[in-house]
Amino acid sequence: MYLRAFIAGFISTLVFHQGLYWLLYQTGSLPQPPWNMSPVPPFGVPSVLSLAFWGGVWGIALWLMVRRFFGARQWLMAVGLGALLPSLVALAIVFPLKGGAFMAGWDPRILVGALLLNGAWGLGVIVLMRLMRSR
Repeated sequence: MYLRAFIAGFISTLVFHQGLYWLLYQTGSLPQPPWNMSPVPPFGVPSVLSLAFWGGVWGIALWLMVRRFFGARQWLMAVGLGALLPSLVALAIVFPLKGGAFMAGWDPRILVGALLLNGAWGLGVIVLMRLMRSR
């Protein structure tokens, strides 16, 4: 179950999160292209794979929170918690640790963008978990 949740979170990052990122980039809403291959210290792995790894870790946490719900409630919880929790951690903890402003300086474009991208990721996790469970 943990491995499947990690895989769902990892793949959801690459497909759902970065897929929505691509759509937003195509409309000019985001300045940087998706699927960033720039190396990330300390191991020099591509940025998108580092993001996907953490998406996998978050996938485990998300699945543990929503697995007991069923039907529409499970879907809504996955999207809602997927939007809120990783966004809050990134904006309130990770950004400041990397020298950025707390909560991205309360820039509404960044806040809404984080919620949309991570909500899409949460949707992807539940879709993939259901697909893996049905096999």
